[in-house]
Amino acid sequence: MAAIEVVFKAYDIRGRTDLGELDAGLARQVGASFARLMGSAAVAVGRDCRASSPELAGAMIEGITSEGVDVLDLGEVATDTVYYVSGSQNVPGVMITASHNPAEYNGIKLCRPGAGPVGSDSGLDQIKEMVLDGFAPGPGGGAVRSFDPIPGYVDHLFSVVEAGRIAGLRVAVDGGNGMAGVVVEQVFDRLAADLIGLYLEPDGTFPNHPADPLQPENLVDLVALMGREHPDLGVAFDGDADRAFFIDDRGVPLSGSTTTALVARWFLARNPGASIVHNLITSRAVPETVRAHGGNPIKTRVGHSYIKQVMAETGAVFGGEHSGHYYFAANYKADSGMLAMLVLLQVLSESGQRLSELRQEVEPYAPSGEINLRVEDRAGAIEAVAAAFGDAEQDRLDGLTVSWSDRWFNLRPSNTEPFVRLNAEGPDAASVTALVEQVRRVVEGRS
Repeated sequence: MAAIEVVFKAYDIRGRTDLGELDAGLARQVGASFARLMGSAAVAVGRDCRASSPELAGAMIEGITSEGVDVLDLGEVATDTVYYVSGSQNVPGVMITASHNPAEYNGIKLCRPGAGPVGSDSGLDQIKEMVLDGFAPGPGGGAVRSFDPIPGYVDHLFSVVEAGRIAGLRVAVDGGNGMAGVVVEQVFDRLAADLIGLYLEPDGTFPNHPADPLQPENLVDLVALMGREHPDLGVAFDGDADRAFFIDDRGVPLSGSTTTALVARWFLARNPGASIVHNLITSRAVPETVRAHGGNPIKTRVGHSYIKQVMAETGAVFGGEHSGHYYFAANYKADSGMLAMLVLLQVLSESGQRLSELRQEVEPYAPSGEINLRVEDRAGAIEAVAAAFGDAEQDRLDGLTVSWSDRWFNLRPSNTEPFVRLNAEGPDAASVTALVEQVRRVVEGRS
């Protein structure tokens, strides 16, 4: 049996398959527990292209059907395709994936009917306790049916964006040998736009580079391709394609905050006065942009379960995170890298501007990016920083946020590692560097 305490995380189940942290036995028990907890007649199950995914998906399906629950077997798909099936069919969903992690990892993402989140406080802890406690086998008898979600998924994407309003663009897409390659060519078949593909063939060994575009070194090949081909936009997907990262026509990556602000403006033009959700470490430019365009910005903690919950509570039309997750009310409040790409393409087509020009309208501040500071006593480090900056405005929505009129920083503890994560922003790079060094000195004084 896998190491249960190790693999159950805040938002999913994830661990190394080569070390036995996550194995078929645990997947089977999670499948049975999830089916029993949900109480639905059917569950949709998809998987990524990792070598361990077929075995884990098969075991998950065995566990689900052992409870007398039917399975819609989606095969190899992106995570947001599972969300689409969960929303359109009103069934719980399972995705076997370790997202951006290396090939030796795998994981299990779960959602409720309607693509509702399952995290530690919304079902995952219950599943963990059911697995630990054990329970009598179910009655069996669940049936497995192959279900091709791709045609309906593509139709769904184009119910949000207008294919006819996306034209004349050349787009370089790095699939990272992950799940974006399963569908991206079908998406571009609907567009009067040219696809310049890179690493679109799904390959769970990730032979060209890790499928983690948050790391600059994994964007090198895409930037080089853009230098040769001169497209209007570059797009890099992570391994399970629920996140997308964008590069402008000059080869400069966009932050998640910049993308959130640009997409928020697009939605507010179509939904005047709407609410837009953003997590607390996006740029101040995000809420300022939302207000400037008549919208209502709503700040949340970091993490998809919080974003989705707040979107449901407030009726927000869109939500964005610094990490490249973008959430859409029209997508069952779930995140989708492919849909974020299509909206940004429509933004570009309608603006008639280059992205390198357009982004300047929503980038008035200098960001630090996320910085990991190693410290064993994470809580103590945060309290020391709070005391050191006691003359500034502070809040504890998620970690510690310290604010002044012209700058701010947030310090959050890692859930699983001996790090605190620092994000800072100010009027210019020099002031941000100085602020980061001030915080670093306090934290490292305790390490």
